[in-house]
Amino acid sequence: MIDFRYHLVSIVAVFLALTVGLVLGTTMLQDPLLNTLKSETSELREQSETLRTEKERAESLNDGGDQMAAVYAEDMLDRRLDGTGVVVVSAPGADEEVRKGLQARVEQAGGTVEGHLALADKYIDPDQATFVGELADQLAEGADESGAGGGPYERAAARLADALGVAPEPEGGEEGEDGGSEDEEGSEEGGGGIDGEAVLAGFAEAGLLTVEGEPADAADAVLVVAPATPFPAGASPSPEGEAAEPPGNDAVLPLVAAVGEDGPALLAGDASAAGTGGLIARVRREGAPSATADATGRSSGDVAAVLALAEAMEGDPGHYGTGEEVDGFLPDPPPPAREADETGERTEKTADRRTPQAG
Repeated sequence: MIDFRYHLVSIVAVFLALTVGLVLGTTMLQDPLLNTLKSETSELREQSETLRTEKERAESLNDGGDQMAAVYAEDMLDRRLDGTGVVVVSAPGADEEVRKGLQARVEQAGGTVEGHLALADKYIDPDQATFVGELADQLAEGADESGAGGGPYERAAARLADALGVAPEPEGGEEGEDGGSEDEEGSEEGGGGIDGEAVLAGFAEAGLLTVEGEPADAADAVLVVAPATPFPAGASPSPEGEAAEPPGNDAVLPLVAAVGEDGPALLAGDASAAGTGGLIARVRREGAPSATADATGRSSGDVAAVLALAEAMEGDPGHYGTGEEVDGFLPDPPPPAREADETGERTEKTADRRTPQAG
């Protein structure tokens, strides 16, 4: 008959067997296990040292490339933007030092920075989208119908593009007796027939942007600086289960597209802007007609960005840097220098700004 003593003896026997097994196992396996761990640790340490050395070497090569780019930047950029009026637009969160570095390279290439628009956080606030659209409609008096449709940010982008002067100029204007166009009196207004200064002032007074310099109706080309870090993602995931697209991209993308549709434009930023949730990645994915560069913030990347803008001036915008879907680090071959015409003056704007300017 099985009683309590039987169960007690059985339990003691089981625990004794486990104890003996643990003792024998640790004693017999201790040396092989320790040797294996020591070997793997040594291999990992060697791999770590190799990776560290490779990282330091890559950083040295990058620094050397930047030094070389800085030395030869003047020759590489010589007259690539000669006579070009450039308006710079900063997205909310754009790095000021990156913007100033790009502006310096634009001037080194012979371009003139006519002014700077800094979009405010209020501009990309989803709660302000209706207000942005209503303001754009109020400021649209005298504009053509090309930017009348679309959502609030599409309408705002059309107004801003017109105000900067990048919209196409009217074609076929009849010449007067003095050889000028009959609509020459309205040339001080934006390409869409609006008062550029009034439009920019309206957006500025509403706290949607700040204006530096005199960018109204002054843009032969537009340089947009992406935020230093991607905009925060939306609250709701997409139907596919992916993270929602940042609302800030939805607000700024139409402006990048608008300035690129009617004139040379470049969206420039660093590697983060070309990564997940980045504005450059979004522009490339959706095929907006603007050039992009994703290696700014260092000499080589800034030079490549200005060369990309110069290439866009030739009517062939490309994508450059180190991110996905790029054509290379910089245009190959680089765009030609802009030449003076027979009168010694730089070629003026043409009616179609996407057409390469003649030498």
